[in-house]
Amino acid sequence: MLVEFIKRKYSDFCRLITSFLPNFLLFLQKILRRQKNANKIVVFHGLFSKFAIRKLDITMVLSMTGFGRGIATSTTKKVTIEIKSLNSKQLDLSMRVPQYFREKEVEMRNKIAEHLLRGKVEVAVMIETVAAEVNASINVGVLKGYKEQIINMAQELQIDTPSDWYATLLRLPDALKTESAQVGEEETAALWSALEQAIENIIAFRKQEGQKLDQFFREKIANIRALLKAVEPFEEERVTKIRTRLEENLAKLGPIDYDKNRLEQELIYYIEKLDVNEEKLRLDNHMNYFIETLDGELGQGKKLGFIAQEMGREINTLGSKSNNAEMQRIVVRMKDELEQIKEQVLNVL
Repeated sequence: MLVEFIKRKYSDFCRLITSFLPNFLLFLQKILRRQKNANKIVVFHGLFSKFAIRKLDITMVLSMTGFGRGIATSTTKKVTIEIKSLNSKQLDLSMRVPQYFREKEVEMRNKIAEHLLRGKVEVAVMIETVAAEVNASINVGVLKGYKEQIINMAQELQIDTPSDWYATLLRLPDALKTESAQVGEEETAALWSALEQAIENIIAFRKQEGQKLDQFFREKIANIRALLKAVEPFEEERVTKIRTRLEENLAKLGPIDYDKNRLEQELIYYIEKLDVNEEKLRLDNHMNYFIETLDGELGQGKKLGFIAQEMGREINTLGSKSNNAEMQRIVVRMKDELEQIKEQVLNVL
């Protein structure tokens, strides 16, 4: 009895610590952001019968795609929980919970939402009985009444009584009396242990996918930077071509006197109209901000999507002002790189 009491109190203490951690973690994040001197903090993670210390990266990219499984066993039950997630604008959580654990569904939802934040999440909870356990009993009193009625009916109708009484009686209503099973502390502990394992595994999966996405984004941004640099040689070439074309058209008109100052004014007008320095500068700033956001705190997905849209506007304007075949080819390649970024940004948490 003393051992059971200690285990129960220890379980309650672990649950209390686990529920307290999220608010404490947010408080630490605010302090670290103000000090700007760390990107890792130590989180004490309670799990009923044990404590584990692990590092949680505040600045990382997490994917919304992931899978995690957790398995825990009590004396009579084996609990398996599987969590799958895909990308979604908000948290779309669907759960399949057996009737045995139905009362824990709300608490499970809150815990999953607290850790996974966003995505289309599917949770399946499965129970397997590992020890002999009978929750149903034969209702002898009811069967006795059924048998008496059948014998009386057979005598009145002058027909034979059933040859197989077991098959006849056990098919009748209320032949079996089922007692609603109560969820014990051991089964509850197994449920939370399996859920904790599943959440840890899916977060690890998301982190692994997020590292690949982070590397992918940096490569694509570097490619766009290189293409933006490749535009520069063609800018001067455009001005020379415009000047040459204007002079050739004037020469076709014959030996007429024209105002060279006006020609310079027209050249300046075209140069200003085709100037892409502002677009290049804004695009470069957007790319810098994109990388800064990648290195920022969790939940960058939506912000990265907005930045990618702004990058697309600048690239489109650059293409409309290019007036050069080679520049337009470069712009098309930049658009291709940006579209790949936009596709993958949808997977970022």
